[in-house]
Amino acid sequence: MKLLPCSAAKTTSPVTQNTVEDEMEMATVRHRPEALELLEAQSKFTKKELQILYRGFKNECPSGVVNEDTFKEIYSQFFPQGDSTTYAHFLFNAFDTDHNGSVSFEDFVMGLSILLRGTVQEKLNWAFNLYDINKDGYITKEEMLDIMKAIYDMMGKCTYPVLKEDAPRQHVETFFQKMDKNKDGVVTIDEFIESCQKVSN
Repeated sequence: MKLLPCSAAKTTSPVTQNTVEDEMEMATVRHRPEALELLEAQSKFTKKELQILYRGFKNECPSGVVNEDTFKEIYSQFFPQGDSTTYAHFLFNAFDTDHNGSVSFEDFVMGLSILLRGTVQEKLNWAFNLYDINKDGYITKEEMLDIMKAIYDMMGKCTYPVLKEDAPRQHVETFFQKMDKNKDGVVTIDEFIESCQKVSN
């Protein structure tokens, strides 16, 4: 945890230290208390967890929203060996639920809440939304291939064993063999959820 330089230089008792941290959290909470209370009710995070998330979010994005370029820049730090630009674009669009070109703290928390603590159904709906790039309610082979190529690019060329050039396409074919139950060339949300639940059982 980062503390103010003046408080870090002093030696404080644990009680005083907690008071400083509590005051810092309360200062953060005062910025938008109604929003945090509403998010606590809507998400699966506690008030304390939301305060910590908000502090980190504001540290990275002082304006309170993240545009796509900033999101890509932050995300690329997790995958320095590859190019995460395209996958970060798809991920950004999945977090940007109102499609306004930015991810707010609320967007971020609701997505994270589903990914970390959502039900299997909620997680599968979120994943389907990620793969359904054009948001028409279907996953096409082209969309899945775009996602798979983005994942391979993100992982970089230094994977072991070394991946074959056609590996993304092979994964897409396998995906469609398992998921496209009626063989119409697209995967619906129902086919996706049913197939994923069979695999997990």
